[in-house]
Amino acid sequence: MKMIRLVRATSSRVFLIYPVLLVLVEWLLQGPALRLQLAGLPLLAWGYLQYRLSGRYRSRLGGGGPGLGKPPERIVSSGIYAYTRNPMYLGLLIFLAGLAVCLRSYLGLLLMLLHIPWFHRRVIGDEARLSELFGEEYSAYTRRVKRWIPGIA
Repeated sequence: MKMIRLVRATSSRVFLIYPVLLVLVEWLLQGPALRLQLAGLPLLAWGYLQYRLSGRYRSRLGGGGPGLGKPPERIVSSGIYAYTRNPMYLGLLIFLAGLAVCLRSYLGLLLMLLHIPWFHRRVIGDEARLSELFGEEYSAYTRRVKRWIPGIA
């Protein structure tokens, strides 16, 4: 049961399972030629820290639990949430980009690209639930703050 929860948790897959599997696959493909690209390390650190720190910030200010299983009690619109509505999902994507760069992996790049529409669909569902929960207050927030990238999208 604990293993099933681990595999089902997006953060466990992104930060633990995908890196291990990708390293194994790339080692099989590249063999001794497999070398980590240090250029990917800042992206790995940025993505991980953005995910963890924005999650803690959201839980502390907004209440609720991880994910929307236990919905927030308040909208968090300060800190990083004043710039992007989905810093945690964005952090996961940044981490996946760093993993692809670190391993010089086209499979890692594909993994990241496949997660973009998956996260986007998830965000659409999250937004519908938050809109039901908070009404106009959430709508006003969505008009002020971009869904993904500050100032762009």
